[in-house]
Amino acid sequence: MDVTQLPFNQLIGLTPADEASGFLVGISDDPNYTNHLGSVHASALLALAEAGSGEFLARRFSGHADAVPVVRRLEARFRKPGVGKMMARCTATDEAVTGWADELSKRGRVSAVLAMEVVDQTGAVVMTASVEWFIRLSK
Repeated sequence: MDVTQLPFNQLIGLTPADEASGFLVGISDDPNYTNHLGSVHASALLALAEAGSGEFLARRFSGHADAVPVVRRLEARFRKPGVGKMMARCTATDEAVTGWADELSKRGRVSAVLAMEVVDQTGAVVMTASVEWFIRLSK
């Protein structure tokens, strides 16, 4: 699944990132994303974290076509105003992903909490988030 093709993500202009970059998804430097202070709106940053976490799962669980993921919770901390192009990345370890995959295979479901960072065009982390996904195997 390409999360950038979901209707909401298309509406907001979410773009895929090159896998080699270490990022998952991004938004361009566009005044339509700004708030009353001229920085990137909190909702745009949250959308990047959520979609980025979904893209991370889609890439890591591509062999589980029967997996049904749903976001349960998203908590965020805004670290500094974001200006310009924004990109999202996940800091989950390979060990965590292996653990989630093992639990999904054994129990048919898993709760996975993904640590996300949203980074501006200078490389500064403007927001961190924790996105909890409930993933189950369809019957």
